[in-house]
Amino acid sequence: MKVIISGGGTGGHIFPAISIANALKESVSDMEILFVGAEGRMEMEKVPAAGYDILGLPVAGLQRRLTFKNFTLPVKLIKSMNRAAKIIRDFKPDAVAGVGGYASAPVLWQAQRMGIPTLIQEQNSYAGLTNKFLSKRAKSVCVAYQGMERFFPKEKICFTGNPVRQDLFELDRIRDEAVKFFDINSDSPVVLALGGSLGARTVNESIAGGLHEFEKNNIRLIWQTGKHYFNTAAKLAEGKPFVKVFDFIGKMNYAFSAADIIISRAGAGTISELCIVGKPAVLVPSPNVAEDHQTKNANSLVNKNAAISVKDEDARSRLVATVIELLGNSSRADGLKSNISKLAMPDAAGEIANRILMIIKQYK
Repeated sequence: MKVIISGGGTGGHIFPAISIANALKESVSDMEILFVGAEGRMEMEKVPAAGYDILGLPVAGLQRRLTFKNFTLPVKLIKSMNRAAKIIRDFKPDAVAGVGGYASAPVLWQAQRMGIPTLIQEQNSYAGLTNKFLSKRAKSVCVAYQGMERFFPKEKICFTGNPVRQDLFELDRIRDEAVKFFDINSDSPVVLALGGSLGARTVNESIAGGLHEFEKNNIRLIWQTGKHYFNTAAKLAEGKPFVKVFDFIGKMNYAFSAADIIISRAGAGTISELCIVGKPAVLVPSPNVAEDHQTKNANSLVNKNAAISVKDEDARSRLVATVIELLGNSSRADGLKSNISKLAMPDAAGEIANRILMIIKQYK
């Protein structure tokens, strides 16, 4: 049995995809899995590190600013379509699953043209145009939010939740290891700041501007900056032992375990992980995404009193103050923890894997 998993671009797409692959391997021991990603993106590094083969496409996304790169997109798209078709012909998959990201569309489109059953894993609460279009010929659409019949054929929808990394379970058990790993004082409150695997300028600049407030309130900070802001943050943290700066945190289970409050963007994969982690979260939705879907993702938690949201435009003046205020309000923090934990769907990867196996048996 063979399956292609296509997509990537950010950790929010890659790690759920790897979780699905792991679940497939657990169900079918001789399952062959091939990933298809975008050349130069982080999946080309993270997927092999997880033990899976991956091939790359030259596909890229549209830049929001006027740039020469946008003029090369049609050529890259045509090349990606042709390469995706060749990969499918050579590998001969029984099914293709798309998890979102630049590489997902060419592979799903070609698989559908060749009559291979496809599955879409829609992470967000607001579906983009590409997935809406591809869903017409997909056999199943796995979603993480209610009300997705607005975007997809109702009979194809399967409510599974978004997959998360399996090492995020039982975080309490590794608390002592986590504190030791980050070399922090466990008697002080710990804030984990995540701009996402690629970083986020607003979050980083907001944290940088509030370092003195963290120090004044005896708060420990674990700060993931992304590659672009790392050198700046490292200089700001010199002589400040309460700050631990990383461009990328490999042991996210340790980071979540050590944290008392989490600052994060509102990507769908991250939100699903936060529900499993079950700790108070302050979200800063990115405004630079299609259909403003991060704001919609964040609101899905805020409306259930399961998280706090700070607008990107207000973050530099409000983010750190909001976090410090929450640290001083234990009853509100406890309420957020309780409510976000109720939204967890711990076996999403297994449910999606079962759905893939189901469509293989149904259409083979």
